Amino acid sequence: MPKLWDDTIDAHRRAVREAVLDAAAALVAAHGLHGLTMSRVAEAAGIGRATLYKYFPDVGSILRAWHERHVEAHLAALAALAAGPGDVGERLTAVLTAYAGIEGARRDGDELHAGAHARGARERLRAFLRDLLAEGAAAGRVRTDVPPEELSAYCLHALSAAGELAPEAAGRLVAVVAAGLGVTH
Repeated sequence: MPKLWDDTIDAHRRAVREAVLDAAAALVAAHGLHGLTMSRVAEAAGIGRATLYKYFPDVGSILRAWHERHVEAHLAALAALAAGPGDVGERLTAVLTAYAGIEGARRDGDELHAGAHARGARERLRAFLRDLLAEGAAAGRVRTDVPPEELSAYCLHALSAAGELAPEAAGRLVAVVAAGLGVTH
């Protein structure tokens, strides 16, 4: 059983929550979404079921919290690429490539992507991409005949196909999307 006590109550609560989410992720990987039970999560996290119920009322709430954490990590990684080195065309291509990789890795759990938190994350991603495209357009690195809002929708929808493709095909898809955007380096 892992030691989950920390210096403060808030830190302890965060540690318990993270242990639960880590345990859930490992259990989903091993048994699939439908193999997740409160008993299994509590045991894998090293806490009692009563404690688990103080944090999460049911398996669905654990899955939503785990998915939210997962999506936030993806958004942070994409934001880091967008803010990274290189001109806007290079950064945009890096973001598109990473997003295609994220979509390519998403083989299961579509029901998790249907929740309100996922819709909010998609809107944040769309706005983030819109702003990067606007920056590219202002720098003359992205086409200007189509508004950035529409181009961001185009990118996200086109790259969602990466989930059905082999990694090398997803790379070609990124090249097609970048060409459609008129991305120059």
